[in-house]
Amino acid sequence: MDAVLLARLQFAFTVSFHILFPAFTIGLASYLAVLEGLWLATQRAVFLQLYRYWLMVFAVAFAMGVVSGIVMSYQFGTNWGPFAEKTGPVLGPLLAYEVLTAFFLEAGFLGVMLFGLERVGPRLHFAATLLVAFGTLLSAFWILSANSWMHTPAAFHMEDGRYVPDSWSGVIFNPSFPYRFTHMVLAAYLTTALVVGATGAWHLLNDRHGAPARVMLAMAVGMVALVAPLQLLVGDLHGLNTQDHQPAKIAAMEGHFQTSAGAPLILFGIPLVDQAETRYAVAIPKGASLILKHDPDAVVTGLDAFPKADWPNVAVVFWAFRIMVGSGLVMILFGLVGAVLLWRRRLFDEAWFLRWGVAMGPLGFVALLAGWFVTEVGRQPFVVYGLLRTQEAVSPIGTPGVAGSLLGFVAVYGVIFGAGSFYLLRLLKRSPDLAVEPPTQQGPWRTTGVVPGPALEKRPK
Repeated sequence: MDAVLLARLQFAFTVSFHILFPAFTIGLASYLAVLEGLWLATQRAVFLQLYRYWLMVFAVAFAMGVVSGIVMSYQFGTNWGPFAEKTGPVLGPLLAYEVLTAFFLEAGFLGVMLFGLERVGPRLHFAATLLVAFGTLLSAFWILSANSWMHTPAAFHMEDGRYVPDSWSGVIFNPSFPYRFTHMVLAAYLTTALVVGATGAWHLLNDRHGAPARVMLAMAVGMVALVAPLQLLVGDLHGLNTQDHQPAKIAAMEGHFQTSAGAPLILFGIPLVDQAETRYAVAIPKGASLILKHDPDAVVTGLDAFPKADWPNVAVVFWAFRIMVGSGLVMILFGLVGAVLLWRRRLFDEAWFLRWGVAMGPLGFVALLAGWFVTEVGRQPFVVYGLLRTQEAVSPIGTPGVAGSLLGFVAVYGVIFGAGSFYLLRLLKRSPDLAVEPPTQQGPWRTTGVVPGPALEKRPK
């Protein structure tokens, strides 16, 4: 393996770890804001219990996301020096805006959010929670803008071999950004909802009458039932946009090696690059033409329309896309079944559904990684699509140096993030049935180990 492939593997390894935690915190921050808002509006202690329960989980996940992000950013100057030099005038300010606005906003109010519930008023604390949630979305805005520009570069000109912006609005709101940003935020919400639902289902399997676990599962099912079908629609729009700007990626996703009219929708098969065919294909006739062109007889561009040197890794893109779509369809089914059970008031009593809910916990992360592989591997062999090849963007570092740092990352990440993930699971195993003592005129809200009684269901005015 040469230095270019090792550098790509190193960045893929670190970004795969990094994307999991920020995506989880994006959804979890919004969930915490909803919980605190419901507590203030209804004065039901169960929402404050859940807020406190998930707050520590959020803090640990946020810290792990920050650590993994710092490591990833250093690679721009080590393994990808020419890339940083050429794209610096465009991407440098976007990443700086993310730090100066989103990260400072999150970090500034995170302390109030974590430690201020017993020190500031409830409305001021709620404002801090809202600002942290907004900061996570703002962070996603800037990061997705930078990433989307690499896929659909716009509003720039070349100057001394560097990409220089012509219009910041054109750079930020490049052609693929609205679809990528929406798709990513919905994926984050789905990922968090499935973790919340799995946690609630696990606790209900041990105690069917726990009020916090019931609220967790019901809210998660409602979120999945609403967002999963919406994500399918947004994904379709994103695919149509990709068809316009990155047709080679779409051809790899669909397993189409030949340009053809009335192209079939290949559900499964084995793409063989050397033979330029997808063997043993199980397909729906004219399905791809109907989905991509909205015309069953339309011509769909295949990989034969592009030089073979410009093809992405077809097998990775093909299978990662099916994992992502398959995971999404399972989520839709889970949300639909859960909504029916909730309507029939059987959601908390069906052990088979609770076990299914626990098994669904990791699926959001699986779909998230699969979708990210489709996006990033499908862009190859370019880092700036159609303009800057990966081979031209890597630093002149020897293979032993890159291999050594990659092995070091694997070892350190295995220890640090393995321990962090283990601690997160231990936090999720805690019972959410914590009581909330009513505040006095001088005293704050506090949690105890006593199961709440009816008298604690409402906060005294």
